[in-house]
Amino acid sequence: MFYLSRLEHTFRVPPSLLSLPCEEVVKGELEKLFLDKVIAKLGLCVSVYDIRSIKGGFIFPSDGAPTYTVVFRLIMFRPFEGEIIAAKLKESNSTGLRLSLGFFDDIYIPVELFPIPSSFKPDPNKKDKGTWEWEFGGDPFIVDGIDEILFRVRSISYPSIPLEQPEQAKPFAPMRITGSIADDGLGPVSWWVDANPIEEP
Repeated sequence: MFYLSRLEHTFRVPPSLLSLPCEEVVKGELEKLFLDKVIAKLGLCVSVYDIRSIKGGFIFPSDGAPTYTVVFRLIMFRPFEGEIIAAKLKESNSTGLRLSLGFFDDIYIPVELFPIPSSFKPDPNKKDKGTWEWEFGGDPFIVDGIDEILFRVRSISYPSIPLEQPEQAKPFAPMRITGSIADDGLGPVSWWVDANPIEEP
């Protein structure tokens, strides 16, 4: 789920920061640039792990700020396909579920990746909101948002930034995870608490 990625980047340091230790300044600038940002194919940056080298410090003509080339490593969040992850329910509507890990909210479980048969119960007080339930053995198993939800990662995509965004559109998500709860053991953890009781010898 988490990886170390080694990168190289060249940037200028504002003159106002030159009185501080060089490594402290460089780390602060790297955090501004990369922390909580998505890098296509690498994932979401959650931390600057370490700085491997700092070179340069050159001041170009007509510029009062030094420029550095830095080699560093970032801790990236990037699940692999097939990985099982526990998340919390963020949104439930007629198209499926949206889940959250707390630091990442763009996880979607579409209807076609639900266990069969599943049905949507609309909330009369909220437009296009409601709850999903799976029927098994004549009993309804509800996705109510109380328990953690186990899902299997089906795909990770990095959509292109749209040139125009409709007024009512949801905020752009530079990284999107599609998951499934269609297999045994997936879905709210309470569904499976008593599914396989262990017999005492």
